[in-house]
Amino acid sequence: MAISPPSDLVLDVVRAADPTDVQAAQAKLKANKAAFAANSLAEAGAGFGAALDTSAFKAGLGRADKSVKSAGMPEEYRKFEASVLQSFVNTMMPSDSENVYGKGSAGEFWKSMMSEQIADAMSKNGGIGIAEQMYSQALDRLDSKKALNAETDENARARATSMIEDFQRRTLRTEEMKQGEV
Repeated sequence: MAISPPSDLVLDVVRAADPTDVQAAQAKLKANKAAFAANSLAEAGAGFGAALDTSAFKAGLGRADKSVKSAGMPEEYRKFEASVLQSFVNTMMPSDSENVYGKGSAGEFWKSMMSEQIADAMSKNGGIGIAEQMYSQALDRLDSKKALNAETDENARARATSMIEDFQRRTLRTEEMKQGEV
């Protein structure tokens, strides 16, 4: 035979409890429910990473059009973009989130870890183009250095030599004039 206490008995106990204790218990139950839901989504493959892959990046936040120059881009450029994005994301995180991350320096640490993971996921999925732009500029600089090292003809070499000699003569003449005044 099962015992089913009358609902009035349960309500009487809740009413007799300290309201702050009841609120704390309700908050813990909500947090446990949220944690369970997050773990269930992650186990089913529909967690945070899947949400980034589907909704946000299809809405235009990700860069699906990776250029040809970024095909062989070193990982350092992507990591730099992730660190820049982390500072952006960290400033966008809610400041009154002690219930989620905890209080004090430990809460700030967990909050920064969360923003680091978000920024890393954004950067791996194309980011906002900082890494691609820096890599493109680095390649352009390399190309321009190759153009600067091109061989010169004899006329250009003679002109450069005469310019250097003229500069040296003017400099020495100025020094001789200064010594003559002293």
